[in-house]
Amino acid sequence: MHLIHRGIVNKKYQENLLKSFKLAFKKGYGVETDIHSTKDHKFVCYHDFTLNRIFKKKQSIKNLTYQKLKEISHGNKKPIPLLNELLKASKNQHFLFIEIKPNFSPELLRKLVKETSKYSKCVFISFKHQNILNLLKINKKIKVGLSFSPPASVKSIIMKSKIKNINYLILDKFYLTNKKIQTLKIQKYFYTIKKKSEFNKYKMKNNLIFENL
Repeated sequence: MHLIHRGIVNKKYQENLLKSFKLAFKKGYGVETDIHSTKDHKFVCYHDFTLNRIFKKKQSIKNLTYQKLKEISHGNKKPIPLLNELLKASKNQHFLFIEIKPNFSPELLRKLVKETSKYSKCVFISFKHQNILNLLKINKKIKVGLSFSPPASVKSIIMKSKIKNINYLILDKFYLTNKKIQTLKIQKYFYTIKKKSEFNKYKMKNNLIFENL
């Protein structure tokens, strides 16, 4: 199964918008997206730590209330969705790989587990592996994955793949052709595929996270 990165993106659809996610679901794809927590502890789907790239504002997500974030994003006609809105749109029929972008406190992680408890197709991933280890302390049965990018060594990836209750490895496409990685029995996803030729080359034998091709 392949996942689309941040939803459908084209001239009509921007990244990480609710309508972009809904279109991805309509086309039969699961979604990989990122979450942050606002100042008042609302989980929102957004890639960057600040609003600078999308909204030309240097404020950080963590320093804004959801109401303020809503005013800014709706005013620019690029409304940042709540994680709850994405969950409801998925109807528990499509896989959601939710990347926890910053370090979350144990309290925030407990809140996250509670809010997503009804959605069996939700998988939590993070480059900040302590997030995932702390999640497993809260609930060993939730689906989780560890994310890696170069220069992470193959040896370290193999070692961490053996951690109890880790379900997935999320790996940079740099590792796609590594034989030791490919022989690991744990489920693997490779990111971010941006060329159609790459997608066609690897799609039959690998799970891919791709951008709109």
